Amino acid sequence: MVFSTVLARLRKKCGLTQVEVANHISMNTEKGCSFKIVSNWENGVSMPSAEQFLLLCELYGVQDIQDTFSGKKTEFRGLPKLNKLGKSRVEEYIAVLSGNPLYAGIEGAGYYAGQRRIIRLYDAPAAVGTGSFINCGAYENFEVDKTVPREADFAVKISGDSMAPRFVDGQIVFIKEQQALDIGDIGVFELDGDAYIKKLGHSELLSLNPLYEPIKIFYDSSFHIFGKVLG
Repeated sequence: MVFSTVLARLRKKCGLTQVEVANHISMNTEKGCSFKIVSNWENGVSMPSAEQFLLLCELYGVQDIQDTFSGKKTEFRGLPKLNKLGKSRVEEYIAVLSGNPLYAGIEGAGYYAGQRRIIRLYDAPAAVGTGSFINCGAYENFEVDKTVPREADFAVKISGDSMAPRFVDGQIVFIKEQQALDIGDIGVFELDGDAYIKKLGHSELLSLNPLYEPIKIFYDSSFHIFGKVLG
């Protein structure tokens, strides 16, 4: 099977556009991705990195990598046909996949479970203050356990009681980094230079504490979504 053709077939089978695939890759990696890059993968112009390939497999629900991309359930029979660079790419993919419980065998899954997991904990509390702290502010490496959702990309501290009783002053909350939310979602926002953890309303940010008035978002406001609060 041709690798690029399989990628295109899997995407279409899932009913996804190249733009949607690119957005998924961008939200889950530090390096951005565009629909043109996805198109190049599907046309054989370029190849995804090991990290990007893993995200594609997860998105498309691929569990048997070898069977899906080679049609063979046995060991890689085509490996001897690859040059040194090709073999190193296969080894890179194997190393990444073996660290993910979705694909790892018993030995690999045990290794994964024993790994330390570190995410960013930003110093600036997210309620009021400089909204750009997530892009350029100071943070510390924060070790978390298995109770923290796997999709959490970073963490911030609550400041104040505007989101009580669900969130209290000084509480650490975990965030999935994304640039779009649905109405009713609780997220981390920047509005006119200030950062907030609020509930997204229609052209306003809402507090859970009824003592606080909604914060209006005007058409000329500087507004940015950093991510969604998990849990």
